[in-house]
Amino acid sequence: MADSIFGHPLRRLFWSPPIFREWSGSTALMDWLESPSAHIFKINVPGFSKEEIKVQIEEGNVLHIRGEGEKEESHQKDTVWHVAERGTEKRGFSREIELPENVKADQIKAQVENGVLTIVVPKDTTPKPSKVRNINITSKL
Repeated sequence: MADSIFGHPLRRLFWSPPIFREWSGSTALMDWLESPSAHIFKINVPGFSKEEIKVQIEEGNVLHIRGEGEKEESHQKDTVWHVAERGTEKRGFSREIELPENVKADQIKAQVENGVLTIVVPKDTTPKPSKVRNINITSKL
């Protein structure tokens, strides 16, 4: 059977339905690194404060990252805008990532610094019991 991205846990990374429009045109560019002890996400969030960013873990180990803020306004009454390419009235982004099963969802940490949101998702390295279960066969049910 051919491999398909549609059955892969990363499918949300590439085909997640938009929660709301990316008003600023920002695609919230992301790097996903994996170390022996954690998954590390680095996401470009220039211009967003920590109060404008929400990181949540949803049912099914889905990491949901959202940012929403207001457009920068000119404070001078007599200022004329000639070009406004960095946003309209609102700006935002949304990303969903389906995490692997072997993570410690209750220990996720996030920080934003210099326009980069870093999320560290620790791995659960304890061995899991085998999901294979033998079924006893009898001659009569």
